[in-house]
Amino acid sequence: MFLTTATIRAFRKYEALISATDNYIDCQKNAVLLTDSSDYLTEQVRLYTINAQPQYMEAYFTEVNTTRRREQALEQLKEYKVSEQTYHFLEIALEHSNELMEQEIYAMKLIATAQGENISTLPQAVQYTILSEADQALSPEEMTQKAQQIVFGADYQSAKASIQDNTDYFLTSIIDDTKQEQQTSALSLKNMMTRQQILISILFVENVFTFLMIIWLIIRPLKIYVNNIKEEKMMEITGSYEFQYLALTYNDIYEVNAANEVLLRHQAEHDPLTGIMNRGAFEQIRQILKVKSNPLALLIIDVDKFKLINDGHGHEVGDAILKKVAKLLVETFRSTDYPARIGGDEFAVIIPDMTPDMKSILSNKINFLNETLQHPKDGLPQISLSVGAAFSENGFTDDLYNKADTALYYVKEHGRCGYSIYGEQEKSAEKPNTP
Repeated sequence: MFLTTATIRAFRKYEALISATDNYIDCQKNAVLLTDSSDYLTEQVRLYTINAQPQYMEAYFTEVNTTRRREQALEQLKEYKVSEQTYHFLEIALEHSNELMEQEIYAMKLIATAQGENISTLPQAVQYTILSEADQALSPEEMTQKAQQIVFGADYQSAKASIQDNTDYFLTSIIDDTKQEQQTSALSLKNMMTRQQILISILFVENVFTFLMIIWLIIRPLKIYVNNIKEEKMMEITGSYEFQYLALTYNDIYEVNAANEVLLRHQAEHDPLTGIMNRGAFEQIRQILKVKSNPLALLIIDVDKFKLINDGHGHEVGDAILKKVAKLLVETFRSTDYPARIGGDEFAVIIPDMTPDMKSILSNKINFLNETLQHPKDGLPQISLSVGAAFSENGFTDDLYNKADTALYYVKEHGRCGYSIYGEQEKSAEKPNTP
């Protein structure tokens, strides 16, 4: 009877461990749901400000009013064991996302006005948005430029980064809570093991066979599992079916934690000068994306005549230029993109989910970078960028880097300060005014 009671308690601890695992996985899914919804809204409003196509506005408000993935994520999390402080991180992320909506709707109102749309046919949120007197006086072209600046500007990017940061804080807190529950369960299991050893010793006289079976199927696996937990190693798959299932469950948690630790280490692999990813981190992302079949684009970027800047103005100015370029890359591209410094004055950006029919977005971003760098307001010299781009429909293919590098070479051979898309060199080497 006592042995049965101890076994029941052990199984309850086992069920608690399973519950902690399920709780963590569900929380992670809901955090990703909120981030995906926010990124989807950003994508639709940016496409609308660039193309002024009504389907992007319709998709935007369908997500806001009908799909409501962000709100669903928070509502579902209330059903799980999440501390108030941990839950608050996602609340902050949603608040920031709602604040961005005001800017996004204002930008859509600017585009609709610039296009001469019948305002009464637009969603109520757009109808009720009042443009400032100064913005009402703008020309259609100026309205379009301001709308694009709102959703592509540094303030917008900073708010997006804040959403991602709070989501990351939430996941980190969930990981800590899960690890604490694991440690508590391990201690409880150890106590159960001690009690079972005493009970088994008493029962030894009555039934040697039962004693040996318990040692083999219960005590031995528990000792191994406790040691594995103490040494933070994966569990051996041994013992009875239930303990084998427990080991498999624990190993799943271990792999999730290990993957998150790898991700955190990866995030630390940044270039010490510019603060963005270094070549090593770039190669890691490159290898990860090789096994995925999602479309993406790769940009390779050179600072034009950087050696002349170093020789003429000194290395301190050269370093300041590199920092400025890196900062602009982070601000101009999405938080889900991967800007990196891969050489002295050479940068790269991996852009997931980017297809050739979206190349106008790349054009706007690159022209914006060169326009900003050619009209400095910080006392640094004028500079420009040469950019080679290549698209892939099936992840980071082996020849993608060479294709982008070939496109970059074409730009540098035809006057610099512009960009070229591989396969379209004869028509895509667009250049702003060269400084």
